[in-house]
Amino acid sequence: MINKFGTAHWEGSLQEGTGTISTESGVLDGVQYGFNKRFEGEPGSNPEELVGAAHASCYSMALSMILGQHDATPEKIDTKATVSLEKDGDGFSVTKVHLDVTASVPGMDESKFMEAANAAKEGCPISKLYKGGTAEITMDAKLV
Repeated sequence: MINKFGTAHWEGSLQEGTGTISTESGVLDGVQYGFNKRFEGEPGSNPEELVGAAHASCYSMALSMILGQHDATPEKIDTKATVSLEKDGDGFSVTKVHLDVTASVPGMDESKFMEAANAAKEGCPISKLYKGGTAEITMDAKLV
């Protein structure tokens, strides 16, 4: 079993309060987050972009693995995960994650690539977090 962690510190009310987030690796160390950063576009981080980065990186690694199982090595895989947060009753819910994927895989057939891309979308550990939840995962993938 692999265990990794992130931490959050918060002070104050929802709208006036502020917090910091850090990761075990130190890549994020005391990064500011808060209501204004999440809902009003102020500089800083927010949970949705962190989930997006996690999903994009996990997906890219899963696709690389699946392509390798088909004796194909990607030159590059670029993935953008757009996380949609919507009002849901009295609160909010992540309702959708859309993956935009572009990959360069020498010698790869388009249909085999799409099979691998869809398998990675269904099988990456972060995608599996959404199963049974309210978020729909969609994808546009292209082989260049």
